[in-house]
Amino acid sequence: MQEDPRGFLRRAAAETGVIVDEAQRVPELLSYLQVVVDERKAGPFVLTGSQQFLLAQQVNQSLAGRAAVLQLLPFSMAELSRRPALTPDGWVDAAGGTAGAPAAGGSAPLAPSRSLDEVLFAGMYPAIHHRHLEPAAWLDSYVSTYVERDARLVGAIGDLASFARFVGLCTGRSGQLLNLTSLGNDAGVSRVTASRWLSILSASYIVALLQPHFENFSRRLVNTPKLYFLDTGLMCALLGLRRAADLCVHPLRGAVFESFVVAECFKLFLHHGERAPLYFWRDSNGREVDVLMDLGVRRVPVEAKAGETVAADAFRGLETYIALNAGAAKRMAAEGQPGYTAPRGVLVYGGDEWYERRGHDVRPWWACS
Repeated sequence: MQEDPRGFLRRAAAETGVIVDEAQRVPELLSYLQVVVDERKAGPFVLTGSQQFLLAQQVNQSLAGRAAVLQLLPFSMAELSRRPALTPDGWVDAAGGTAGAPAAGGSAPLAPSRSLDEVLFAGMYPAIHHRHLEPAAWLDSYVSTYVERDARLVGAIGDLASFARFVGLCTGRSGQLLNLTSLGNDAGVSRVTASRWLSILSASYIVALLQPHFENFSRRLVNTPKLYFLDTGLMCALLGLRRAADLCVHPLRGAVFESFVVAECFKLFLHHGERAPLYFWRDSNGREVDVLMDLGVRRVPVEAKAGETVAADAFRGLETYIALNAGAAKRMAAEGQPGYTAPRGVLVYGGDEWYERRGHDVRPWWACS
């Protein structure tokens, strides 16, 4: 394929469809593929890869207008549980475990046989579950392969030890406001290098940046993104955890759970081929909402709490945001402008019951998707 792309595409023309895995390793193929697609001589072509940015960096000819781009993260809870996934609107409208039924006439999603800590520790990479592999061993190998081969290949990283240290430091900052200067200093690199390395992790779907949501509630809003790992198993491996039981007493268990909820929210949209309109909200006084879904005329605040018991103050961020949003909508209505509704919040917690409390939807961790 790499030595004779024209010959490969000529042979592919006889097939009803072709799948090219790790397509970023043969970027020159896409220049020839453009001609084939334009002439409709073959196809469809399904190109898969784990480093999307390689395609953008090395391909001279654009496939804009000729291709649909789908971003697939590791398994969602719905996929892991082998049940139909809720749509974004279905997820938002689900309540009490009944409206969230996966199909008309069906029952609500059932709790998985594994515990929360077992799921968080194993993560969602398909190979672990499909082959029934030991999570710690597979994830250690994955980290080594990614750092020593993939990251060096795509990012021209010379100092692998510093990069590995940088990745580990990012793990401890998952769920926190991003401070590139501090992160770079701790890793022993410049802010510019830290920014470039973070872009590599983001383009590899290792991490995601959750941007702040700006609203006219106050001018004193945080404008720094938050960093999140997209797989909790990878987080646990980088944190040095060897067993699921170790997670229950780990000081970062709350951050691991929050990362799990954020990743599930991303999958809710990306796995349906939609852009993820996800943000967080926080003001200078520390009042915040972990995730804010911006669905056009609806804003849905989401909180993540790892405990099995939901305390009264767990709703503080949701209620603060909803009250501020209601005030802003009232002012906009008085000015003849359309407002945005945020009638209730969603609290995802570490328990197994699904119910309503204080007007909010309290749903179990396994009903995230």
